[in-house]
Amino acid sequence: MPEGHTIHRLARDVADRFAGHPLDASSPQGKFADGAALLDGTALTVTEAHGKHLFLGFGPVGWVHIHLGLYGTFRFGEGPPPEPVGQVRLRLATRPDEPAVAGVPGPLHYADLRGPTRCELLTGPEKQAVSDRLGPDPLRPASDPRAAWERISRSRTSIAALLMDQKVVAGVGNVYRAEVLFRHGIDPYRAGRDLTREEWDALWADLVALMRDGVRKNRIDTVRDEHTPEAMGRPPRVDDHGGEVYVYRRAGQPCLVCGSPVATAELAARNLFWCPGCQRG
Repeated sequence: MPEGHTIHRLARDVADRFAGHPLDASSPQGKFADGAALLDGTALTVTEAHGKHLFLGFGPVGWVHIHLGLYGTFRFGEGPPPEPVGQVRLRLATRPDEPAVAGVPGPLHYADLRGPTRCELLTGPEKQAVSDRLGPDPLRPASDPRAAWERISRSRTSIAALLMDQKVVAGVGNVYRAEVLFRHGIDPYRAGRDLTREEWDALWADLVALMRDGVRKNRIDTVRDEHTPEAMGRPPRVDDHGGEVYVYRRAGQPCLVCGSPVATAELAARNLFWCPGCQRG
């Protein structure tokens, strides 16, 4: 499932291509046909991300709420849209007959949404209700980490599980969860109420920095300068998820810091990764 930095990057990429343009909207698959008919010919006015939720604003028509879930993709293309391939829930495309700027027509863009967990048209109050159910997002400047701390500091639940609870912190997924706990030497099984306020503030600040870097690079890198492949003389990581990490999906491999084998276990139906040597209770 995409983590929060991917959705914030997606919001930016959609705005760059489509904001301010009247769009052709369709649902080749048919499951969003009524919503697409209402959007067709209207202009995208704003995009917004909150955690793993993407919102596309179409003025008085409302908001398209998208949650990609485990299998959803949002793919961009340039030029006239080809015949749709596969189960396209929503297609957005700029129009070739828009007025040219300085006599030069703008490039044509299209985007296809496939396989989302959710694609629905919401009113403003309905969109706000979705956001109200989510915790603070490290990538939203107005987010207040004190709201998350109030829940964490009273909870017997492990900090590893709390970080994945979108009602506590929005946008953190399995990679950022594992990596930020490693970077601060925190046992993932420690109860939330056993964290100090200083530890939580440091975790939050690190999440803000790491996730902003993820938006910029469009990938997750969490290792410090002294642990990069170049600094350590080791081969770069080869993984479908990309990026240099300390423990995520490195089960059984030596820790880059202490050499202990990286451990893994299932927690709340997700794989947890940590270093028993660096993350003591």
